[in-house]
Amino acid sequence: MSYPLQKSNEEWQAQLNKEQFRILREKGTEAPFTGKYDKHMPDSGAYTCAGCSAPLYKANHKFKSGCGWPAFFDAIPGAVTRHTDSTFGMQRTEIVCSNCGGHLGHVFKGEGYPTPTDERHCVNSVSMNFSKDDPVVDGKA
Repeated sequence: MSYPLQKSNEEWQAQLNKEQFRILREKGTEAPFTGKYDKHMPDSGAYTCAGCSAPLYKANHKFKSGCGWPAFFDAIPGAVTRHTDSTFGMQRTEIVCSNCGGHLGHVFKGEGYPTPTDERHCVNSVSMNFSKDDPVVDGKA
């Protein structure tokens, strides 16, 4: 699949640190309960892609799931793209940044969390940065 921001592996390696490259470009996963945003619960702001700075998630969509990774019940509209991931002998829904294709994590549905979508976007902290500013998408916050 093609994404608006295209870079070679060499360009990504020059921009990202080794762990960011492993997760964003090679679809890796950070160890649970180790990410800097796992317990990070701000009232406002936005999480952006560590690869391209595109806004991904509003802070007020984050919730405590206890899964060991940052969890969100929804993304900023159009910010993430879903793909079927059939690795490890199971079917999961992978999520990537819609701008650069960087691997973020997976979405799980129907787990019974008391959220508006009954979804858990399980995202690697390494794949994101945090900004205290709320995102503006298409002129709307």
